[in-house]
Amino acid sequence: MSGNNEMHRGPEESQPIGAAPGLPARLMEARPLRGISRRFGDLRVRPKLMVLHNSFFLLLACAVYFTVIPVVEGRLRQAQEREMTLILNAFSALLPEAGEDIALRAYDLRQGTAAEFGLPDEAVEWMRQYPGRVWRSGGEHIYKLIPGTERYYRLTLPLRFYEGVAAGVQMGLFAALGVLYVLAVLVLELIILPRYVYQPLRLLLEADAATRRGDRAAEIIDEQFIPGDEIGLILRSHNDTVRALRRREDELENARRNLEAQDRLVSLGILSASVAHEMNTPLAVLHGSIEKLLEKSCDEAMRARLERMKRVTDRLRRISHSLLDFARLRRESMEETPLRPLVEEAWHLVAIDEKASQVEFAIDIPEEARVCGNGGRLVQVFVNLLRNALQAVAAGEGRIRVRAEETPPGWRILVEDNGPGIPPEILPGVFDAFVSARLDAEGTGLGLTVAQGIVHQHGGEIRAYNRKEGGAVLEVLLPAHSGGQPQ
Repeated sequence: MSGNNEMHRGPEESQPIGAAPGLPARLMEARPLRGISRRFGDLRVRPKLMVLHNSFFLLLACAVYFTVIPVVEGRLRQAQEREMTLILNAFSALLPEAGEDIALRAYDLRQGTAAEFGLPDEAVEWMRQYPGRVWRSGGEHIYKLIPGTERYYRLTLPLRFYEGVAAGVQMGLFAALGVLYVLAVLVLELIILPRYVYQPLRLLLEADAATRRGDRAAEIIDEQFIPGDEIGLILRSHNDTVRALRRREDELENARRNLEAQDRLVSLGILSASVAHEMNTPLAVLHGSIEKLLEKSCDEAMRARLERMKRVTDRLRRISHSLLDFARLRRESMEETPLRPLVEEAWHLVAIDEKASQVEFAIDIPEEARVCGNGGRLVQVFVNLLRNALQAVAAGEGRIRVRAEETPPGWRILVEDNGPGIPPEILPGVFDAFVSARLDAEGTGLGLTVAQGIVHQHGGEIRAYNRKEGGAVLEVLLPAHSGGQPQ
C-alpha cells in the first residue's frame, strides 16, 4: 500500500450535480452572460428553444442536402458519359445498307437534308471533307453524312433526361427534408417540449406564485407531474423547500400560541389567586354562621337545608383552595378514586340550578370504574363539564348523558348533550381562556380552561367535538390506578 492518504475519486464524483457524464468540468462552470449571450439568455424559454431546434434542423437539412446532391450528380455524370460514349460509337458505325439501328431509334434517329436540319455551311463542308465522321453542333443533336448522298443522319442526345433526373433528385430530397423538418418541429412544439419542458416550468411558476400568496393547497407540485430529469430535481427541490418553510412557520406559530397560552395561564393564575383570597374570608364567615345555625335549629327541614348549604360552602372552600393550588402549580395527592360517585356529586352540585330539574340526566358508568386522581379536583372538572352541558340544552327537552368506557391505560368519560353543539369557529380553541359562545352573565369562558388544566395535571387528555346526530361531546381520558401509583 502507498503511504499517500489521498483517495482516488471516480469520474462521477468529480461531476457537478446534473452534469452529463463525460463532459469536462470546465464546460459546466458558470459563466457570466454578456453581449449576445445576455440578449439570447433574456429570451423566454419557448422562443429560445425554438431558435435552437430550428437552427439545428436547418443545419442538419443543409448538411444532408449538400452531402447527398454532389454524390448523386457525380453518379449521373458518370452514367451520362458512359451512355454518350456508347451512342457515339454506335452512331459512328451506322451504315446505310444496314438501315436504321433499332437501338438508336430511342434517341430520335432521323434522316434529312442540310436545309431541313438547319445545318450551317461549315458543318456541311466539314462532313463532306470527312465522310463517316460525326458532327456535334454543341447542343443536344449530332449529325452524320450518308455516304454518296446529300442526306444526313440526326441523333438527339439524352442530355435533358439527365438534367431532369438531377433536378428531380434535388426537388425530391428538398421536399423530403422539408417535410421531415416540419414534422420534427411539430412533434417538438406540440408533444415533447410542452409535456416535458413547458408544463414543468409552468407548474413551477404557478406553485411559486401560490407560495407567495400563501395558498398552501396549490404550492406543492403533484409528484405525478414531476419528471426524473434535472427539471424534476428543481421541482422536487421546490417542494422540499416549501415543506420545510411551512414546517418552520407552523413551529413558530405553535411557539407563539404556546407563549400566548402561557401568558394567559399566568394571568389566569394571578386572577385565581386574587379570587381565592377574596373568597376565603366571606366563606369562612358563612361556614361558621351555618354551623351555629345548625347547633340551634331543631326543625328537620331547616337542618336539611342548612346541611346542604354547608356542603355547598365546603365545596366553595375546596374550589378556593384549588384556585390557589392552580396559581401555585402545586400537585395534589393522587389515589385510587371511584369514578361514578365523583360524577354523581358533581351533578348534585350542578342540580342547584332550577333548570336541572327540567333536563333528563343519565349516568352509565360501571361501579368498578376507578381512576387515579384527586377526588376534589376531579369533581371540579365534572362540575364544569356538566354545567357547560346544562347551559347548552333546552329546558324541557334537554338530555345529558355521562358514560364511561375502559380503554388502556385508563377510562374514557363522555359527557354528551343534545344541544345545538359547539360553533365551528369556536371549536378549535374551545379550551382557551375566556372563549365562550355565551357572551353574557352565564358564561365566562374559564370553565373548560380550568377543567383542561386539572385533567392535564392528572396526566389525562380532554377534547371536545360535535356529534353527527346533534349536540356536543366532551371527552375526558383519565389514567387508571395500578400498584399505588398512577399509570
